[in-house]
Amino acid sequence: MATKIRFGAFVREITIHQDRIPYSNLTPKMLRDAEGNELPYRAPKIQLRLIDIYRLIRPYLNVRLMEQIRAVIPLAAYLVLFQLFILRQDVADAGLITGGLVAVIIGLMFFMEGLKVGLMPFGEALGTTLPAKAHLNLVLVIAFLLGIGVTFAEPAIGALKAAGAIVRVESAPYLYALLNEWAEVLVLGVGIGVGAAAVLGTLRFLYGWSLKPLIYLTLLPTIGLTGYILMDPELSKTLGLAWDCGAVTTGPVTVPLVLSLGIGIAASAGKGQSSLSGFGIVTLASLFPIIGVELLAVYVSLVTSPQEIIAAANSAAAVSTDPAWHQQTPWVEILGGLRAIVPLVIFLYLVMKLVLNERLAQPGNIAYGITLSVLGMIIFNLGLTYGLAKLGGQSGGLVPASFTDIAAVDGDPLYGLALGLSIAFIFAWLLGFGATLAEPALNALGLTVENLTNGAFRKQVLMYAVSLGVAFGIALGVAKIVYGFSIAWLLIPGYLLAIAMTHFSTEEFVNIAWDSAGVTTGPVTVPLVLAMGLGFGNAMNAIEGFGILSMASICPILSVLGTGLWIRWKVRNKHRRYDREMQLQEPQEANA
Repeated sequence: MATKIRFGAFVREITIHQDRIPYSNLTPKMLRDAEGNELPYRAPKIQLRLIDIYRLIRPYLNVRLMEQIRAVIPLAAYLVLFQLFILRQDVADAGLITGGLVAVIIGLMFFMEGLKVGLMPFGEALGTTLPAKAHLNLVLVIAFLLGIGVTFAEPAIGALKAAGAIVRVESAPYLYALLNEWAEVLVLGVGIGVGAAAVLGTLRFLYGWSLKPLIYLTLLPTIGLTGYILMDPELSKTLGLAWDCGAVTTGPVTVPLVLSLGIGIAASAGKGQSSLSGFGIVTLASLFPIIGVELLAVYVSLVTSPQEIIAAANSAAAVSTDPAWHQQTPWVEILGGLRAIVPLVIFLYLVMKLVLNERLAQPGNIAYGITLSVLGMIIFNLGLTYGLAKLGGQSGGLVPASFTDIAAVDGDPLYGLALGLSIAFIFAWLLGFGATLAEPALNALGLTVENLTNGAFRKQVLMYAVSLGVAFGIALGVAKIVYGFSIAWLLIPGYLLAIAMTHFSTEEFVNIAWDSAGVTTGPVTVPLVLAMGLGFGNAMNAIEGFGILSMASICPILSVLGTGLWIRWKVRNKHRRYDREMQLQEPQEANA
């Protein structure tokens, strides 16, 4: 206890003026009617000035606004400064891009707040009440449908759909078809994969299955389909898209809702007591969509040929007319935001009313949250169109000018081949490292892992392991575009190595490592990296620019598994050293 205080602090404390106010002065005066009966008191509405409203909501907004600013502004500043000083090019449409980035920040702030207030209570209510009022088969059906619904609500799905306009039909017919004529079916295929992952993850929670055999069984058809697709030169151009779809799905909507449903079901069944019971479902939700897209690509190749796709695209371009009003901005973004949220909300509400016969707790708050989610999704879509997509595509399109004359403005590359390639790879590496460290979900995961492992796996160690993995993954993805080889030659050895490392790792570190890849692909990173890769590939006249996100998923798994094996080896050596010291002390104590 302190025995000394500053004299100024002492004077401040003893000179506080206090007024005693009678309680009767704080209560309203009693009013009576003409007959002397007491009239009920009606409190007047609170009158707030603008400055009062600002002071009330300022702390509330600062936390949520700053979270999105920290995720968006550093990446945007890095891209702008790199373009100005290294690539020596001005930012085209700077004002429009700035407005788009502001829209991304505001949209994400509204959307994330609406997700917590409006959509998350639905998932928690379903998870806790479904097992008590519904049969397991019905529970699994609802989990499957929920997985499909949350996929359409993912903000990054819009970036995936927008990529179809960049692909040239002559270079990659099947890829063009998947992103244009089959775009809605593509998203549905991804959603079916997420739904299947939700079902399997829920069963795993209920029965306490290990994640290792599920990973092996899931990767077996995934890699098998990849090998089959690789044998077809035209079909193999869809592999980058298929593997990238696995990264797109694990976003801010899918992970919290599906995870809260699964953990709630496990807790209600008495099987959710393990500290690591929540890990694993993110992994499954990122692998199953890959299988869905690969199966869809194979089906498209069976029902149509590249020549038919090219002819249909040319015919559509020849007779193309002005797009309808609902296909033009801003209506396409508004309708996209409504389609993403409203069907999901209707499905959840029908389950609550018709299946569970439950009333919504605090319906006003939930309606407020849903309104924020829809508004945020619309604003985010506008910001994605005019901000993130334009900036990422512009920067990615200019980077090849540093080492090749294909994309150079004046016909000559800015630097020599070796230096220019180094600049391109360093640009991609720093972008991946900075984007990952800025992801709020990674900070939350790091803190959770440190608590669950009793400090053995520290937060900073995990964050840097994941960030380094993403950085090298994005650099390898850029190398794939530069040198024009198939992404399968990186993915198949990478996942085979991950399987081997998984076999020698403990269940604890396996859960952490395989789920860590999901937190790196947030609503800011995915559109930016995807637009950069497509712009890079377009400037290089590459067939397609997909595959970077898939490398940003496998490399963190390898880095975290490697870190876990190193920590395990370090702890084991420490225990051996302690045992050796104790054995040496025993004879000395006996002689004494």
